Amino acid sequence: MPRLALYALVVCVLAVAAAVVSFAQGSWLGIIWVLLAGLSSNMAWYYVRRASQGA
Repeated sequence: MPRLALYALVVCVLAVAAAVVSFAQGSWLGIIWVLLAGLSSNMAWYYVRRASQGA
């Protein structure tokens, strides 16, 4: 797994955890964390696909 994909996956996991905590506290700012998780998830898939096509 490429390093950038791993970093994006870590950001995705942390964003999901932050969204859960935010929603559990009753804050609607969790929506931003969900959007960040989606973005970083797409970045991780992009880097994984790009690495597999280049190999």
